[in-house]
This record gives sequence, structure tokens and C-alpha cells, in this order.
Amino acid sequence: MTSQPGRHFLQIPGPTNVPDQVLRAISAPTIDHRGPDFASLTTELLTSLKPVFGTSGPVVVFPGSGTGAWEAALVNTLSTGDRVLHVETGHFATLWQRMAAGLGLYVDFVPGDWRHGVSPEAVAERLTADSARTIKAVCVVHNETSTGVTSRVSEIRQAMDATGHPALLLVDTISSLGSIDYRHDEWGVDVTVAGSQKGLMLPPGLGFNAVSEKALAASRTARLRKSYWDWQPIIEANRRGFFPYTPATNLLYGLAEALRMLEAEGLPAVFARHDRHAAATRTAVRGWGLEVLCVDDREHSSSLTAVLMPDDQDADKVREIILERFDMSLGAGLGKLAGRVFRIGHLGHFNDLTLAGTLAGVQMGLQLAGVRIDPNGLTAALDVLRSE
Repeated sequence: MTSQPGRHFLQIPGPTNVPDQVLRAISAPTIDHRGPDFASLTTELLTSLKPVFGTSGPVVVFPGSGTGAWEAALVNTLSTGDRVLHVETGHFATLWQRMAAGLGLYVDFVPGDWRHGVSPEAVAERLTADSARTIKAVCVVHNETSTGVTSRVSEIRQAMDATGHPALLLVDTISSLGSIDYRHDEWGVDVTVAGSQKGLMLPPGLGFNAVSEKALAASRTARLRKSYWDWQPIIEANRRGFFPYTPATNLLYGLAEALRMLEAEGLPAVFARHDRHAAATRTAVRGWGLEVLCVDDREHSSSLTAVLMPDDQDADKVREIILERFDMSLGAGLGKLAGRVFRIGHLGHFNDLTLAGTLAGVQMGLQLAGVRIDPNGLTAALDVLRSE
């Protein structure tokens, strides 16, 4: 593609745009990861991370992806042959259950339609039926990046508690942490999985596990093989401000700056900003006469919106036109949604004018692709932004 003036609009639902101040922090000279300055950095970081997860417990930081953090959650808490309950909410929930099976776990996979989140009632039904208590963990994707559907984690935990079942609750927050209200301790989550490249406003390269006391206890008897992903040596080294192997030093500089930015704005304001941008986006989609993939008003994502195209239209063709004409990247449909949806990311370092430009580009692209829409969709979205 030929070079175009202006900045590229990266409106996929992650990796997201990295703020200039975070990029500058990452570019600082690397320091000795065995020295006292690094120990101070680590201690500050691990303290600052806890409010973002909503926890007072340990947060383990890995040089790795969110997928690695998935694996860490499983191998630290479970043993070969253990039974785990996964619910099909979309592409990433499906990938996580495949990983579990590949690790030697027995997966009880509850099918879904990719338009709804996890049903608390379905989880309770499966756990109630498990009178022998063979299910050791329930694995939930909080915000399904492939569909724009957010599951109600607090209600899932309440449903689990009502059954009296001792299963652990493992939650993927890769596209929700730092963008959508989340409370590890209050909601009774045992392992929270996260990555650096979305709401935390960093490049890819860091994976996270927030860990409950119950999960730590399970890790002492878990027998799945692990080495790199083992929590215990990391938590032990972190007490002194260090890591048991070479950390991603410069990404940690960026993380420190990103956490300062989140603290300065205030997490309630961050969540409110994402909520209103999501509401404006859904207003545009419905104003155009198109359909939002998520069908439950309680479960709309504030990180992204997946747009379902008419049967006679190719979502990938629309994305191609928008990229070529307006230098804007939108998220593709994944798995069984390929060609049927495109995804608008509105998370991370993002403001009203960026959203207005994004929606204008989408509207023009839809028109150029010959999709029949009402052009007042953009105006309706701008009305939402003006009203706040």
C-alpha cells in the first residue's frame, strides 16, 4: 500500500494505540535487572498494579502474551486429568478450552451462540450436577474480543457459591482490564488472566496472573508440568523486587507510565469514558440500520463493538476498502464469524475526536462498499458524544 499522510487509525480491539508518553518511557536506557534501581521499580509496579485488578493479593508478571498467561493459570492450579468447565462465548473461549485439552485436562465445554455471554444459570446447573465434585475449575472469558460480549462475572461467582461447589474461578480479562469495571477480590475470582496490549496501553509482551489465596493453595498440589510459568519462584523473587529470570525491563518502564496515567484519570473515569464511547458506537451502528452482534443489553462490551453485516455483504471487503481509502484498520471476524462481522475497537488511549473520526471512516467505507445504510448514523453518534 502506498504511503499516506497523517496517522494510521489502529481501531482493532488490540493491540491498541500506545500513548507517546508510554513510548518515551519504553525508550529509556535499560538498567541492571539485578540492581537496586530495578528493585525499586518492581516494588512500585507490583503495588500500582493491584488496584487495576481490584486485588490486595499477588499479581504475577510474565514476559509473554495473554495466551501464555492462560497457560500459567491452568498449569499452576490443576493436575493431569482434572475436569474443567469452559463456556463457548466466542473464538478466544474456544481457544482456551483447546489449550486445556492439550495440557491433559478433561474439558466440559458448554456450547454457545457467540452472541451471549456466560450464563450463570448454566454454570450453576453443571456444578449442581457434579455431585462428585470432579470439576476443579470454571474458565470464563470476561470480555470476548471476537464478539464484543461481556460476561457477568460477579453473577457467575454468585451462582457458583449458591451451589456450594469448591471449583476455582479463572477469568480472562485480556480485553477488559483497564477498560471495563473489574474486581478480582470482590467478585471472588481465583485467577485473573491479562495482557499488556489493550487497556494497559502497552505493546504486546507482558502477561499477568492475579492470584487468590485459594489459587495459591491449589498451586502447591497442582501436578501439571511447568517451569517458565511457575508462580512460586516469581512470587518469591518479587518479594525482593526481582524476577527469577530476565524480565522485559523496558516494557516495565512503559507499564509504570501507563499505570500513572490510569491513576491520574481515575479508574471510575476510565470506565465511564469507555462506556460512553461504546454507547456512541452502538448508536451509530443501529442508526446505520445494521446489527450489533451482542444481543443482551446487559452484556455489551465497552472495549469493542462487533458489527454483523447483511447476508449479501462481505465484512472483509468493507475492511479492505476502509484500510485502502482511509488508512484505518478494523478487526476481522474470527472463527465462524469470518467475513460476517467487523470489529470496531474503542479502548485504551482514546478520546471523543478519535471515535468521531473512526465512525466517519466506517460510514464512508460502508457507503463505498455499496452497503445500504442510513447516513444519519454518524450524526446520532455525535449527538451522544455532545450530550455528555
